[in-house]
Amino acid sequence: MQLGYSTWGMPGVRLDVALPHLAQLGFDGVELTVVDPGGFKNIDCELSMLDAPKRRAIRDLLDRTGLQLTGLHAGTARFLARDPAERAESVRRLEETVRLAVDLAGGEVPPPVVATVGGRPEEWEQVKHRLAEEAGRFARFAGSYGVTYAVEPHVGSALDRPEKAAWLIETVGLPHLRVNFDISHFNVIGLSIEETVPVMAPLAAHTHVKDERGRAPAHQFLIPGEGEFDYVRYLKAMQAAGYTGCITVEISVMVQRRPAYDPLAAAEQSYRVLARAFEQAGIARARR
Repeated sequence: MQLGYSTWGMPGVRLDVALPHLAQLGFDGVELTVVDPGGFKNIDCELSMLDAPKRRAIRDLLDRTGLQLTGLHAGTARFLARDPAERAESVRRLEETVRLAVDLAGGEVPPPVVATVGGRPEEWEQVKHRLAEEAGRFARFAGSYGVTYAVEPHVGSALDRPEKAAWLIETVGLPHLRVNFDISHFNVIGLSIEETVPVMAPLAAHTHVKDERGRAPAHQFLIPGEGEFDYVRYLKAMQAAGYTGCITVEISVMVQRRPAYDPLAAAEQSYRVLARAFEQAGIARARR
């Protein structure tokens, strides 16, 4: 396994600052965010801004820092939106994100595209077959480029439990539809590491971790080290389940809204907590 960081948690920080900072801290990989989380501005990796020269510059920056590109965070896939124009625009952006993944891969295997699906938990039975159809359609498109769609189960969304994710992957039955396993969304609905990892790790093309406290809907997502999550137990469980990819820290918009939020300091704290957890778990990180 490796240790990565998502630029979702670095709003307002230029990539030529963010990526060297992550590399200097010791992270092995980075997930680039191509949407603007929570309305924060000045992100120079927003999809609409990335013409060919900017894509080449990002690839050069990845090469210079030595960071592996582990994924592209595309926000929410509006497959379940009632407005056809909203759905169409979402699909257009997702398809362009697939092309971006190929452009940034630099001849290597393209990173997965990560996106949630929206909706509400109580809608699952009504929307699950439509979701399977739409997710399958996008996964076929992504697969034609050699890209995987990593669909993310998320607290409060229609896709919010491990068994729902397993049903979706099995029903679609395509190799380029996998899961972004963000265990925090299961932790806050009261599911344990032992309940979620054996189901989700074999389906995962990518991961997120954060920290948290409390139970949904009164939960808080936190910076690693601020909450209750047992990273050592989690890492041991992921290793036992056969996961060999990147463990990627994501800092929630809940944290980003703090008046004194410092994205560079959050990355530093996250690295310190997770690197120590790898050591305590006795797991050597696989270097590129």
